[in-house]
Amino acid sequence: MIEKLRRGDVNAFDQVYLKYAGRLYLFSFKYLKSKEEAEELVQSVFLKVWENQNNLKSDSSFKSYLFTIAYNEICNLFRQRGYLRKFMESFLISNHEGSGETEAQIDAQFIQEQVNLILTKLPEKQRIIFKKSRQEGKSTKDIAAELGLSAGTVDNYISDSLKFIRHHLEDKNFAGLIFLSLIYI
Repeated sequence: MIEKLRRGDVNAFDQVYLKYAGRLYLFSFKYLKSKEEAEELVQSVFLKVWENQNNLKSDSSFKSYLFTIAYNEICNLFRQRGYLRKFMESFLISNHEGSGETEAQIDAQFIQEQVNLILTKLPEKQRIIFKKSRQEGKSTKDIAAELGLSAGTVDNYISDSLKFIRHHLEDKNFAGLIFLSLIYI
């Protein structure tokens, strides 16, 4: 199976996904305590597997490889949470001192408008899948069933959308804040 995956066999990828996604989800949920974050982490792990398929080793434990990626992603997420919390606290203090709730609402609305503008530039199918995932909170499995696609294909569309958005935010001063709004607003 791993040899087929190394050669880019999508069916092998789907079979590996079906075999391990549930276990990775439970492992991730145990630490993250969030259904959405656990689902995103599973997507991220399998995206890394797909992107690095040529480097897979058939003599190593594939299961260990997957869970090592998941563990590292969880550690990174915990680190990011700490940084995010500090950033948001300092941002709110420096930008909203004494300004009241109205300014914060206007900022949030502006950010959401910018994200929506970028989303209109996505190809239609990609935009639909991304909105179902991020705005409607649907799982990869639910989106795949609804649209008649494989879970791996849905994951690829979401990943491509995130890359597209990151690319379009590179030259903007508020890029990080807008990108965070995809997750938190």
